[in-house]
Amino acid sequence: MSVTSTVLHWPMENATGEPPAAADLTVDGSNILLDLHGDPTRARLVVFSDGNHHMALEESLQAFLRLHLECEDVFYATTPPRIVVEALASGVLSSGNLRLRCAAHVFISPDEVLATLHRRGLVGVPAPFMRSDGLALLYRRENPAGVGAAEDLLRADLRLALSNPSTESASFSVYERAVLAVARRAGEDVEAVRRRLHGESVLKSRVIHHREIPALIAADRADLSLVYRHLALRYTRIFPDVFAHRVVDGALLDDGCISHYHAAAVGDAGPYGRQLLEFLRSETVARIYRSHGLASPPS
Repeated sequence: MSVTSTVLHWPMENATGEPPAAADLTVDGSNILLDLHGDPTRARLVVFSDGNHHMALEESLQAFLRLHLECEDVFYATTPPRIVVEALASGVLSSGNLRLRCAAHVFISPDEVLATLHRRGLVGVPAPFMRSDGLALLYRRENPAGVGAAEDLLRADLRLALSNPSTESASFSVYERAVLAVARRAGEDVEAVRRRLHGESVLKSRVIHHREIPALIAADRADLSLVYRHLALRYTRIFPDVFAHRVVDGALLDDGCISHYHAAAVGDAGPYGRQLLEFLRSETVARIYRSHGLASPPS
């Protein structure tokens, strides 16, 4: 079956729900900025976050703004931890020719990242608020490669794409651990599979896998990927004619395949950071995250 290369038209994402401005520079595939959200000139709350749960964070911030209209807007970044950690230290975010000087009030990231930042004195005491809930295979809806089970991650005839072990080590380590578990169950040479995952035969994202991996599959440059279940759910919801997914058997996965997201104040957290930290631990946010395929941390 032939597959047509598809350019993904991502929906607008921000905390206010406002449409794009009339002076809009966006051109899908060439001039697009997806993981900086909102208006930094009027926002009274700035959030730096890892990006894998961006869809649930957006809805949560929209709910927060409805309770705090005087906050006006939330400017938030949803990138791999490496990028927002550097922005936290330098106070600068850039993309292309755009350079923004901004300081975060709240920082959200996997637990080990925030623990390190807390030891360095860059954030306050982190608190857990959410976790991932499984992994899934992502592939084209037409499924020309015949993807059907986790063992397909080991097939040499498929073009596998994963996050980058250098630029997105947090997510890659989760995916690697899961693929190696599949290899052990299948009786494969685990070290050979590990070498393949790190080698050039597996296509890697460059910076932000939660945008680049679906784009690679849509462009017919890859047949299959392993992603967080909540990411696969997001892609099949907003691009139902492009993607399908299959949840990986949870019996294969141990705690190392789960990401635990924590949040912490930066400095005095500004006028609304403390309220947001409290809100993130509310049942409202828990319901939002569950609706996107994530889970509350154990109490």
